[in-house]
Amino acid sequence: MSGAVDPDYTVAHSRPKAFYESFERKEELQHQTHYCPGCGHGIVHKMLARAIDELGVQDRTILISPVGCSVFAYYYFDVGNVQAAHGRAPAVGTGIKRSRPGSIVIGYQGDGDLSAIGSAEILHAANRGENITVIFVNNAIYSMTGGQMAPTTLLGQKSTTTPDGRTAEHEGHPLHMSELLATLGAPVYIGRVGLGDNRQIAQATRAIKRAVENQVRGLGFSLVEVLSPCPTIWKMQPVDAQHWVRDVMEKTFPLGVFVDRTNEMQPPAGTNTAPAIGEIPRILGICAGDAGLAGEIPTSQTGELDLRVRVSGFGGQGVLLLGEVLAEAGMDAGLEASWLPSYGPEIRSGTSNCHVRLASSPIDSPLVMNPDVLVAMNEPSLKKFGAGVRSGGWILYNGAMFPPEYVREGVHILARDFTREADAIGDPRAANMVMLGVLLEIAAALPQASIDAALRQCVKQPKWIDLDERALARGRALLREFMERGAA
Repeated sequence: MSGAVDPDYTVAHSRPKAFYESFERKEELQHQTHYCPGCGHGIVHKMLARAIDELGVQDRTILISPVGCSVFAYYYFDVGNVQAAHGRAPAVGTGIKRSRPGSIVIGYQGDGDLSAIGSAEILHAANRGENITVIFVNNAIYSMTGGQMAPTTLLGQKSTTTPDGRTAEHEGHPLHMSELLATLGAPVYIGRVGLGDNRQIAQATRAIKRAVENQVRGLGFSLVEVLSPCPTIWKMQPVDAQHWVRDVMEKTFPLGVFVDRTNEMQPPAGTNTAPAIGEIPRILGICAGDAGLAGEIPTSQTGELDLRVRVSGFGGQGVLLLGEVLAEAGMDAGLEASWLPSYGPEIRSGTSNCHVRLASSPIDSPLVMNPDVLVAMNEPSLKKFGAGVRSGGWILYNGAMFPPEYVREGVHILARDFTREADAIGDPRAANMVMLGVLLEIAAALPQASIDAALRQCVKQPKWIDLDERALARGRALLREFMERGAA
């Protein structure tokens, strides 16, 4: 066979550019997705990727991944990706679209995610006519968690929670989400398609592209419901599952377009513009208005501040409060701020940590993986997060001696029994505020008036405010003593 290329040869089908070249979820399976054979998600992914390519919006697209079988969509789509909590994709999408109106925001949800825990979010996003696109994959079951009944499970359909089949008397009727949303006045386009055969797949491809295109045109809310096979949980062969979509599922969920206002809708005139970022504190009443800030905020040589802090310890040590005071002080000073808490199931005495970012420009993510400052209130926290501190950063450790196995070249270390320091000024529980005082002295990025305001915002009892103020002052003094000894 000759190796020459036929000059008339054309590529009819290829990997969409909106997909990554390889899928890195698993090192040994980078050529394939994690979906089961015959699952409809792979088909829907390709339809959506092609629509993104054809509309030329890859660099503007932000995909909101759900909790469910498609939770790993961010491994496949080479676009902006945000992971939402279960059911919250429409709310997250709303926030992203309003803050970045030029982006193309696509929510991707399953039936358990959208029609159960997320039913309120999708209802109100559609009712507001948010200019987002939602792809709703309906396979009538909770697949990822083992096959429980979903809101869309058919009457008579068996699941792990309806072993004898769903009944209207005990479990109610299946929810028809497209029909419910079609009763609202704001949506531009709502349709239901299926993956039951090639003809249906062709129709679904056109519907998904149209729903994305509506957003590109600025027309408003669009949703496409896709009836999809789930061979594994349905306990069917892939071909039988596909036929079941067409021959059985479609009888309960008829295909069709329920709302199509694309010809009558016009992009908004843009008169309802968002206020300038600098105006938001005044509007919300969280700053002194025309009085201005009490002090100047030092910035880096580039004029941009971006302070990243990780605080960790046991529940009950005031980890979250420390981060909250820091974030509130940043907001009072007119900075961008984020505070992301995380704690174990037993908050008191369980593990607890939080991420805090303060910046003079919009914050892209609240996560802090490589902090400028790590506040480690116990050794487990030091062990877990110490290695991530950036070169030139600081570790503040609540212990008389710093464990030598965690020493890192290029990272400043201040180890002190902060609990004893707090006890000396009135109460060992103020150790978190002593450590915050050290952090504030290191960062030198916040005026004292903002710190005072934040403390009164987060701590309501006067007796604690007085103690915390003394603890903050003691922390600042500790750092100055440390620096004077030349130990940094």
